[in-house]
Amino acid sequence: MPPGPGPLPAPAPTAPTGPRKDGPPPAAAPQVGARTDVADVTEAADRADAHGTDAPAGAAPEAAPAGDGPELTGRQRLAAGLWPPRISRAQLIVALLLFVLGLGLAIQVQSTSDNSALRGARQEDLVRILDELDDRTKRLEEEKQQLEDQRTELETSSDQAEEARKQTQEKERQLGILAGTVAAQGPGITLTIGDRAGAVESDMLLDAIQELRAAGAEAIQVNGVRVVADSYFSDGGGSIEVDGKKISAPYRFKVIGKPQDLEPALNIPGGVVQTLEKEQATASVTRSEKIVVDALRPVERPDYARSSSQ
Repeated sequence: MPPGPGPLPAPAPTAPTGPRKDGPPPAAAPQVGARTDVADVTEAADRADAHGTDAPAGAAPEAAPAGDGPELTGRQRLAAGLWPPRISRAQLIVALLLFVLGLGLAIQVQSTSDNSALRGARQEDLVRILDELDDRTKRLEEEKQQLEDQRTELETSSDQAEEARKQTQEKERQLGILAGTVAAQGPGITLTIGDRAGAVESDMLLDAIQELRAAGAEAIQVNGVRVVADSYFSDGGGSIEVDGKKISAPYRFKVIGKPQDLEPALNIPGGVVQTLEKEQATASVTRSEKIVVDALRPVERPDYARSSSQ
């Protein structure tokens, strides 16, 4: 008996013709015997990425770019951003200016602390300085009281014209002493400055004048030149000039005032005497119950100023 026919082969599945809603259509399977070129697939994937389309199926996935090294932590990134420093020219100029400013302030503070004479003063010297300040305050109070008494006398005197005339004459005498147009005498001191090395300058003598005025000096004469409010000291031609008149060492100051106030003012720590001694000069102070200041200045009448009572 002849054999019967075998079973029929199953029909091959056919791809759907309509578009799929759940994704892109599957790529067609390569035909048997067709060779797939890897380079062609990679090129197609690159073109698809460049145009923003999906890579065709079967294409090799694009490899992730390899990093330069392990991922840095936040602290490492901060350190990498700070070092090496990236300094601009403007930042460098600002830093230089701040450095110069800080250096100047440091030098000034150091100089101020070094030159502070009272910082290293002894207790007795500080007490003496306070006493001088108290005496100066007392003199001002006495002057205030004297002016008030004069006003009271003018208001209560029966002959106010005569009282006014007396007070005017007394005020004229006082102003004449201050202006240097009237000779004066009274207790005071004599300051003698020797300068063999020629190191004394005009500003040192001016400092002595200022210290004496602050201590209550009422009349001052230097080597025959009357010193008043508008007097000036200058250096010229290797010598010192007072109001344009040359004076030479030894410089002798005749000062009328309270000796108990004048002498300590010159001998305070860091004062006139110590400054002169540092310059290899000598300074001696002598108290006296009678000092005569007889150098006079000519009376100068103002050219334009007139009394407001005229």
